[in-house]
Amino acid sequence: MILQSLVNYYEILASDADSDIPRLGYGKANVSYAVNLSADGELLNIIPLKINVQKGKKLVEVPQSMEVPEQEKKSVGIKSNFLCENSSYMFGIDNKGKPERSKECFKAFKELHINILQNINNAAAKAVISFVNNWDIDQGLEHPALQEYLDEILSGANLVFKMDGGEFVHQNKEIRQIWEKHKSSSENTNVMQCLVTGKEETIARLHPSIKGVKGAQSVGGSIVSFNDRAYESYGRYKEQGLNSPVSEYATFAYTTVLNYLLADGSHKMYLGDATIVFWAESPKKIYQDFMSLYMNGGMVNNDERMVKDEVAAREVRSVFEKIAQGKPIDDLSDVFDEKTNFHILALSPNSARLAVRFFTSNSFGSLIRKIAMHYQDLRMEKQYATDADAISIWRLLNETVSPKSNDKAASPLMAGATLKAIITGSPYPASLYNAILIRIKAEKEINYYKAAIIKAYLLRNTNKFKEVLTMSLNEQSPNRAYILGRLFAVLEKAQHDANPGINATIKDRYFTSACATPASVFPVLLRLSQHYISKAEYGYVSDRKIADILEKLDINNHPFPSNLSLEEQGVFILGYYHQRNAFYQKNNKKSEEN
Repeated sequence: MILQSLVNYYEILASDADSDIPRLGYGKANVSYAVNLSADGELLNIIPLKINVQKGKKLVEVPQSMEVPEQEKKSVGIKSNFLCENSSYMFGIDNKGKPERSKECFKAFKELHINILQNINNAAAKAVISFVNNWDIDQGLEHPALQEYLDEILSGANLVFKMDGGEFVHQNKEIRQIWEKHKSSSENTNVMQCLVTGKEETIARLHPSIKGVKGAQSVGGSIVSFNDRAYESYGRYKEQGLNSPVSEYATFAYTTVLNYLLADGSHKMYLGDATIVFWAESPKKIYQDFMSLYMNGGMVNNDERMVKDEVAAREVRSVFEKIAQGKPIDDLSDVFDEKTNFHILALSPNSARLAVRFFTSNSFGSLIRKIAMHYQDLRMEKQYATDADAISIWRLLNETVSPKSNDKAASPLMAGATLKAIITGSPYPASLYNAILIRIKAEKEINYYKAAIIKAYLLRNTNKFKEVLTMSLNEQSPNRAYILGRLFAVLEKAQHDANPGINATIKDRYFTSACATPASVFPVLLRLSQHYISKAEYGYVSDRKIADILEKLDINNHPFPSNLSLEEQGVFILGYYHQRNAFYQKNNKKSEEN
C-alpha cells in the first residue's frame, strides 16, 4: 500500500509539465562544485555551485540540488556514479587516509565513463574521456586549480563536469540519450511479477537509499532490504530483491518521489524521532501547504525555507474561525477537491534501515474534519489573551516535558501515537494524559494548554463527565470531583485575599494531595480558610462561596472521598482551572469597566 501510493504519486508528478521530479534514470543530488574542463579535457578551474538560503535569521551557504544521472547505492564496496561524484572517484584523492582505495575508486570511475562515452561523437564526451585518461592521481593534491577549495572538495562534496564555463556535461542532450540507453540495458535477468505494479517486469536486486530522515545515517536508509542469509528465503542467496520482488521501475519511482518529498523542508514535519511526509494525489502543492499550516495551528515555521500559498493560508484561517465559533466544518472551498486521496507517512531511523512508524490514507475532506475535531476537543476558555487560539501538536507535546529538562523532546512513542490519534479521530494515548498529570503535580501549575489537553482526552476517551468537559465554568454540575476542584480554587482565593502578593499558597503544599486523596486534606484546608476569611476585607464573599459549594457536596451525608481515580483527578483539575479562570475573567471585566 505504501509503495503503491508513492509510485502513483510519482506518476502524477512525472506527467505534470510544471513538476521538477526527476525522470526515469535520474535523481536529485546536492552538488557543491563544478569541474570546469577545456575541449581537450584539461582541468581549467573549480566553479562553486553553492547557493545562499535563509535559515531563521541567518543566510547560509548550502549545496545546490541538481538533477543528475541516477546515483548508485553504496555501502562498503566500490561503485562509481555517472558524471556526479566526490573527489575519491573523480580525482582519486580524499582525506580519509586510504590512498590505495582512492586509486581503486578513480579506476572504477574511469572505466565506467569510457565504457559509456567511448562510442559517442560528442565534444563533451571526448573531453571527459580525455580527462580520465590524462589525470595524474599522484599529482592531484598539488594541482593549482584545486587549491582554493581543496579542503571542502576532499571532505566528500559532490562534483559535476562543466564544459569551458558553459553547459553542464550531464545536461548534454546526446549524453543523456546514451545514459538512458545504458540504464535500459540492465544486466538483471530476473523477471517476476512486481508486487507494486502487478506486471511481469525486471526485478530490482537493491533499492536506492532514502535520505532526509532525521537521525538516520547520512548515506541514507532502506525501507525494503535483505542483506543477510537470515532475512532471505526460498534459496534466494545473494538475490535479495527476489525475497520481496519490486520491479526496477517501481523501485526507481517510489525511492525518487520519497526522496523528493523528504527534500522539501516546507512539507515535512519532525515529531519525536519520526520524520513525517504527506502528499495528495494531485500535482497541486496547495493541499500540502494547507496541511502543513493546519497541523502547525495556522503558524508558519520561520526556521524552514518555505513559501506558503496565500490561498491555503486563507482557507486555514477560515477553518479556524469556524472552530473558534463552535461551528461545524462543512464544505471546503472550491479550491480543494475533498475526494482527493491524501496520505501521511511517518518514518523513524533504525540503523541502516528505516522503520515505518505509521501510514494512513483518507480523503482530504475527511482528514480535515478529523483534525478539526481535534481542535474542537481542545477548545477551552483562555487564561491569557496571548494564549494561542489553536494549539499546535508541538505545543501540545511540549507540555509533557519538564521545563528544567535538558532534553526538550517528548517521548517518541507518545508523539507518534498522539499524531495518529489526531489524524484518525481515534482515542488519545493514555501516555499523553498521564504525562500531563505528572507535570501538573510536579510543577503545581495548571495553564490553559494543560487544561485543554485534559479536557480533550476525557472528552474523546470516556463516556462520563460530559457536563464538566466544557470551555468554561459549569456551576450547575453535580460532579463531586469537579466541585472539589472548584472548592480548592475558592480556598486558594480566600488565602490570596487575606495575604495579597503571597508567594507560596496552599496550592504549592496541598494540591497534589487534594487532587488524589481529598479526605485527608480538605478538612485541614477548611479550618485554615476561617483564619483567611476573618483576616480579609471582603472575607464574607469567600465564606458565602465556600458555603454554596459545600452545600452541593453535602458532606454530612456524603463525606469527602478518600481517593479519586486518574480520570476523576483530571476532572478535579478542570474544576480548579474553570473556577480560578472565572475569578480572573471577572477581575478583568471590572478593570475594563473602571
